[in-house]
Amino acid sequence: MKIIDVRTVLLTGPCTNDPFLSEARKRRSAAFIEIITDTELVGIGETYIGYFIPESVPGIVDFFKPILLGQSVDNISELWRRMYHAGNFWCRVGMGISVLNGIEAALWDLKGKMSGLPVYELLGGRKYDRLPAYATGGPSNYPLGKLAAKLDHYLSLGFKGVKLGAGSLDVAGEGWYMPQSKMAIAEFEAAKLAFIRSHVGKDIHIMIDGHMGNSPTNTWDLDTATAVMKALEPYDLLFFEEPLHYTDAEGYAELCRRTTIPIAGGECLTGSGEWKMFTDLSCFDVGQPDAAFTGGLGEFIKVAAMLEANGKQIATHAWGAGGCLMQNIHCGFACGNTLILEIPPDYAGLHSEIVRDSFRMVNGEVLPPELPGLGIVLSDKIKNKYPFVPGSGEFNSVPGKILTD
Repeated sequence: MKIIDVRTVLLTGPCTNDPFLSEARKRRSAAFIEIITDTELVGIGETYIGYFIPESVPGIVDFFKPILLGQSVDNISELWRRMYHAGNFWCRVGMGISVLNGIEAALWDLKGKMSGLPVYELLGGRKYDRLPAYATGGPSNYPLGKLAAKLDHYLSLGFKGVKLGAGSLDVAGEGWYMPQSKMAIAEFEAAKLAFIRSHVGKDIHIMIDGHMGNSPTNTWDLDTATAVMKALEPYDLLFFEEPLHYTDAEGYAELCRRTTIPIAGGECLTGSGEWKMFTDLSCFDVGQPDAAFTGGLGEFIKVAAMLEANGKQIATHAWGAGGCLMQNIHCGFACGNTLILEIPPDYAGLHSEIVRDSFRMVNGEVLPPELPGLGIVLSDKIKNKYPFVPGSGEFNSVPGKILTD
């Protein structure tokens, strides 16, 4: 088997079928990479860059393409090394290595199809019979009656865990809202958690996402984050995600020392080298690598191993489309320190039509995929149904560039 072509497929479709998430984001873009061979087999992978700036992906894929032409998938780590070295000056972290992630995932998908094995078996073998999952719920939709309905919706889908954003989103009122002073923020979040716990009880996993790498309002400093954590300690959070910006690694390490709440983060980090700095500083109790963004499935495994060596767990980050979801599920099953899997609930066609029955959840737990490769498809029907819309990537709104959907 030889590789004869490498192609980028850009798509745009509904972000979700979730009525609550839809208040924040109505459509999504996605970037897939197809590796074509001289057989009937095609490898498929996704890069999370396609959710943000999909127009950038084809040119980067074409840069790496000559390295793969004529090659087999006998040694994926060597092919990754060649691509990484060719772009070493500009793809050690960030966009370049994240696009490389999608290419490498397609190589693993292809190798799995050739060998008749799920990808997790190629990454070191399955470590679990099943893994707990949580519904990634996006914003805290307000008023509180709507927040209760949102929680009920996710529990009705079978989830035993839910993650909600700090602050609130009230589309009929003040829109995105976050109090200004640290004590007001702490009081607001504590009142929210008291309401949530009273509504769902003590047996449901609850997580809060500060979104401080990507905040729609004001970004917290260490003192603010500390005040919030102290206020939330009575409410048994599984973890608090991204309470600080990633420019404050020392702040993350200090916050972990100041609170009993497990601090999670890492979805914005790329490459095992960048991760090593945060891991060496003990910035996270729970690391959140993304197998469509971190730099490759191999890089994901390296990051998980670094965290495990320091006694830390991982919780996959997975907010891309269907390829991203399955890449993270396979990596989660291959790592010995996986705490929980992030799952986009009530997902739309760029998930459901791509993962088909490969994603299976029973009683709030994900079962290991059984199909060879990643278990995803990218048919002509899907490509024609979800044509790419330029400018459909998500960004942080600023004057002159306001996200409207």
